[in-house]
Amino acid sequence: MNAIYTGHVAHNRPSKHRLRYRVFMLALDLDAMPSLKFLKHNRAGLFSILNRDHGDRSEASLKPQIEAKLHEAGIAWDGGRIVLLSMPRLFNYVFNPLSVYFCWRKDGTLAALAHEVSNTFGESHFYVLPPRIAENGQITQSCDKDFFVSPFLEGGLRYEFSITPPGEKVIVAMTVKRGSETALTASFAGQHRELTDANLLRAWAANPLMTFKVIAGIHWEAIIMLTKGVRFLGRSGQGERARPVPVRTETAA
Repeated sequence: MNAIYTGHVAHNRPSKHRLRYRVFMLALDLDAMPSLKFLKHNRAGLFSILNRDHGDRSEASLKPQIEAKLHEAGIAWDGGRIVLLSMPRLFNYVFNPLSVYFCWRKDGTLAALAHEVSNTFGESHFYVLPPRIAENGQITQSCDKDFFVSPFLEGGLRYEFSITPPGEKVIVAMTVKRGSETALTASFAGQHRELTDANLLRAWAANPLMTFKVIAGIHWEAIIMLTKGVRFLGRSGQGERARPVPVRTETAA
């Protein structure tokens, strides 16, 4: 299941601001983490995946942490396969605004998705949601926004997810709703590539400072939004509180 997905992240605030930039993400089976020359697990490398970048930010194994969150959320789970979709560290740095864990049961049915949301204050929060699966395999989910992410978004909003699980392509799209109004849409769409050293180097060559560009872009786009008159709310009075990890799980409403 381990793979590279190369594609684009897109954000759109209707009538306010939009952006699109190239990224690649890795889909990693937590039971079969890859061993490559340029990709290391819990060790420094050109690319690396560290347990402490996820979950409770400790060195503890990730799969038991996600299994515990599934049980806390009341998800029936029999110890099947969990695949993490996330950006790797590049030159020992990464910031993942959203990482997604696809949790399959042993019979191949999808039990849940765990959405790990992070903000630039070093805080994280999990939304653990059962899937609604359409005939075409597309997944929809929804939940209340219950964690501070952006000083440009108030509290009391709602997330609606539309997801195509990892295969020949992967799509993770999120709409932030303010009642019936769309406050923000954000998505990643990527095409499958075999996870090899050669393909990692090709992805890196096309985007050599990707992880640094993500965090720099967040702050640069904030400046642009201010110049466009997008209202800056800060984090006080939003009806949400920052949550240190470990964090409470959410179930679908």
